[in-house]
Amino acid sequence: MRRGGGISILGVIYLLIGVLVAGLRGYLVEWNVVGNLVEGIIAILVWPVVLLGVDLHGLIA
Repeated sequence: MRRGGGISILGVIYLLIGVLVAGLRGYLVEWNVVGNLVEGIIAILVWPVVLLGVDLHGLIA
């Protein structure tokens, strides 16, 4: 049996939690600025670091 490519269910759960954490921490606002878009994506991908208190606001100038 061949397993298809793509993201696993654990990957989907990880990303959903990332979106939730990033939204609650204010990283998913004002997507019209490129820096804010990059910060939001980074916050989604590294949400455990965000939960530990690392502030990504102002990361991209």
